[in-house]
Amino acid sequence: MKNTTVLISGASIAGPALAFWLARYGCTVTVVERAPGLRSGGQAVDFKGETHRTVLAHMGILDDIRALQTGGQDQTIVDAAGRPLAVIPGEFTGGEIEIRRGELSRLLYERTAGDCEYRFGDTVTSLTDTPGGVHVTFANAAPRTFDLVIGADGIHSNVRRLAFGPEGDFVRHLGHYYALVELGADGDPVMYNEPGRMVALGGPKAPAFFVFASPQLQYDRYDPQAQKDILRRAYRGAKWRVPELLARLDDATDVYLDSISRAEVPAYARGRVALLGDAAYGNTLGGFGTGLAVVGAYVLAGELRAAGGEHRTAFARYESLFRGYASISRKGSAGPFLAPGNRARMAMRNWMFRSPWMLRQLLKATDKFATSIDLPQYP
Repeated sequence: MKNTTVLISGASIAGPALAFWLARYGCTVTVVERAPGLRSGGQAVDFKGETHRTVLAHMGILDDIRALQTGGQDQTIVDAAGRPLAVIPGEFTGGEIEIRRGELSRLLYERTAGDCEYRFGDTVTSLTDTPGGVHVTFANAAPRTFDLVIGADGIHSNVRRLAFGPEGDFVRHLGHYYALVELGADGDPVMYNEPGRMVALGGPKAPAFFVFASPQLQYDRYDPQAQKDILRRAYRGAKWRVPELLARLDDATDVYLDSISRAEVPAYARGRVALLGDAAYGNTLGGFGTGLAVVGAYVLAGELRAAGGEHRTAFARYESLFRGYASISRKGSAGPFLAPGNRARMAMRNWMFRSPWMLRQLLKATDKFATSIDLPQYP
């Protein structure tokens, strides 16, 4: 292969999954991550269907993931008095195999740390694409030149901003925000709704989980206090256990708030720079992001291997094979489903989970989307 020095931005799921394959194919891989270390916690993520299982088995981590799986639990939707209204089955929320995001990230890191260079607490500040490689400057490290650069750094991708253009050109706000806050509220999984607002507690998705309708907000995504203030305003006057949870916010040390948004890029690559995972085809809370990231890493690395490292051919093949499969990320939004805008829509959503026939249709649809790719077999 040629073009064997590769910089990957992002050390969550997509980046280490790609690093796994590229290192196996003989590339020299560097992974840069803004955070000071691996991010623990977060929501549980899931895999479903033969396509996901096949890729995980090829990576040799399917059994490890099964050993760490949370075993998705049923979640009860309750009213303000705590009375049950409907039950969301664990097979719907947790897919076939559910695992905490932090556990999956750690597993992928452990499988790649010996073969790749990881740089935590740093970020790319500029990219200059030249015929001989991409000249990269960093916030902390010395400048370097890489044959290829891959942005696997999420829906707010820094690489996409530097190589493709401003985030506003490629990310569409879908009318809702979500937050994950460690509030020490455990117990059986429950979910409470008011029009345009949702709170979920307990179960494998350990942090308190909030979803609320809102126009696009301007705030510092790295300022926990600003995020807490937004939550207080969004849930002012809410019933059930919400006042108790808001009272705990001051002591919460782990809070993450972000928009429910969709990434829409006209092409996955520009020159020697390509995008992977949520940076290219993310849909927040859409239910397919982790599977798309892992399968996308397999296809992107496999096409580079099949093309002998010739990036133009490989990037074009990656997009041709994957765009149709990733199109599920362009469908719908989790916001109106999790936090319906009025009581009639809340009742309709709850009825869907009380209808065995409707639930079967929902599960069939997700299985179909998860396997709708003719998965190539690479050497």
